[in-house]
Amino acid sequence: MRNFTHLLLVGLVAVSLSLSLSACGKKGDPVIPGDTDYPRQYPSE
Repeated sequence: MRNFTHLLLVGLVAVSLSLSLSACGKKGDPVIPGDTDYPRQYPSE
């Protein structure tokens, strides 16, 4: 019985860590601000 509870605990920790790490990151497409002149030709004068 001790092996089963240990395995269950390790499994729950692994699942919770993988879910919390997979939730990190950018969710949508990047949005360019309206007051920028990017992209521009290089070199700029």
